Amino acid sequence: QKAKSITGHFTETLDDEVEVKCSLENNRFILCDCEKGRGIPLKRATFCPFKYLSVAEAAAIPLDVQSRGVDVGVAILLQSANQKVLLTRRASSLRIFPNVWVPPGGHVELDERLLDAGLRELREETGLKLDPGDVSAQLLGLWESVFPPMLSRGMPQRHHVVTYMLLNTSLTHQQLQASLHPEPAEVSGCLWVDASLVKAIVSAVDGEEGSVTPLEGLAPTISVSEVSPEGGLSESILPLSVLCNRAPNSGEDVERVSTGTKYALELWLKNLEGQGTRC
Repeated sequence: QKAKSITGHFTETLDDEVEVKCSLENNRFILCDCEKGRGIPLKRATFCPFKYLSVAEAAAIPLDVQSRGVDVGVAILLQSANQKVLLTRRASSLRIFPNVWVPPGGHVELDERLLDAGLRELREETGLKLDPGDVSAQLLGLWESVFPPMLSRGMPQRHHVVTYMLLNTSLTHQQLQASLHPEPAEVSGCLWVDASLVKAIVSAVDGEEGSVTPLEGLAPTISVSEVSPEGGLSESILPLSVLCNRAPNSGEDVERVSTGTKYALELWLKNLEGQGTRC
């Protein structure tokens, strides 16, 4: 059971996305079936390793990996009043997904609610201190994350369900930026992205071939905040093409936006469009 795709458990086909209901009860994250249109999306990558594991390969996964089971994480899409979202680049020293751009987030601790866990991780990684009363929270979707992300890069070592939570704040990204104090052991860079930039990022679909054409009107470079080993911030220039890199099938990973983050950003775009429709 542990060497099996969570998404695959809820679908009788090879579909990579389903709707589920979820709850956190007595330190257990519970997923269950639901009628279409009444749950939240749960998705895996098209190349999810657990989708392609043979029986023999599954049995060969080390017992310490199997006994760990599936961890639960929370990632925060912090949306500013001027509709920008914060991404952070994972430090190069991290063992899992180094140099990859993701929203702030991490593991849910014992007896924590999802929102409390997300706010704690946001504070620990970026220095931003927000109270539950300062934000409006919305669960956008769930992502089945596996590391390494594809079988061609090695057998699975870690298995997570990541809950992507949208937090709306009344502060602009400039106001939030002024309070950023990232933890250099975890974060090496910070970036605020808007809808036009996000559309270019999500057009680079992991697992697919072909070139990515950035949308018209976007500059070829963007400004990011680099984090020094002491935690200081300095402005740097990053080619837009770096954020449009795809997950490589083999060899060393590259600086890119994670596959799960692209999924979450797509959900964020749909939410933005819905807000515009309601207005």
